[in-house]
Amino acid sequence: MRVALDTRGGADLRGIGRYVRCLHDALLATAGEGDELVERRRPTGCDAFHSPWLDGVLLRPGRPQVVTLHDLVPLKRRSEYLRTGIRFRLRYLAVQRADRVIVPTAAVGRDVTEHLEVSPARLRVIHEAPAPVFRPAKGDAVAELRSRLGLPERFLLWVGGMRHRDPRKRLTELTAAPRTLPLVLAGPAGEWTASLPDVQLTGELTDEDLATLYSAAHALVLPSDDEGFGLTPIEALACGCPVACSDVPAVREVLDGRAAFAPREDVDALVALAETLERPAPAPPAWTWADAARATWDVYRELAGPSPRVA
Repeated sequence: MRVALDTRGGADLRGIGRYVRCLHDALLATAGEGDELVERRRPTGCDAFHSPWLDGVLLRPGRPQVVTLHDLVPLKRRSEYLRTGIRFRLRYLAVQRADRVIVPTAAVGRDVTEHLEVSPARLRVIHEAPAPVFRPAKGDAVAELRSRLGLPERFLLWVGGMRHRDPRKRLTELTAAPRTLPLVLAGPAGEWTASLPDVQLTGELTDEDLATLYSAAHALVLPSDDEGFGLTPIEALACGCPVACSDVPAVREVLDGRAAFAPREDVDALVALAETLERPAPAPPAWTWADAARATWDVYRELAGPSPRVA
């Protein structure tokens, strides 16, 4: 079986890029005899096509198509994300026509069924995982990063992209919440972040530095009011960093029993809860990218038969 994977999304600095890169490498490592994965934006010469991001989905692929839909935030919150043009609508139409739709959580699957009317029979829930680089850093690495970035001894950490304002991330509310510990925001940042009070910005970091930053932090905070999976919390747990999250369905599904949860609407309570957390943090879910890749190969094989379409 020959499968075309659109890997252009791997350049994305957000979690989508992490997903594409990690899945691509794991698919190559777990391919069975006679299986071949090629990097293409169209399925020419292949038995199936997989778009691991919404921007690559094809309206008329000419081959069985698999689409990974990470969340439906832009569709659920149109007024905040302003993506309502014809290209936006055509992409979701293509998702509705896809033979299989991979989602990272059952919570996203419910959103896809409700908002896109995709049959549950065409949905496949495949969880994500921390990349192998995310593991507890040694003390000398933590000390070197602390010195290089000028980090305080104890601090709360938030990780994500900040090039543009994203209402669901609630960074304004997070930075305004009462706290006793410093707050470090890690990730590529736009000019608007200069107005955030009393925070330290690290800018974009290498994966190795990010793993060390997780290892140095007192706790990770995730105040998001809508998530498709929650990749940064499992990365943090893999590095031994405790996690406090807003209680949203997808994160609860993935991290129940492994993270501390505050009411979705109460960022102040989230910060207060994060400050009480102690190490050692619970281990992340045992699921690996190899597990995700094997489950994804199974989806491809479903489409190799004579009648892959399910109503």
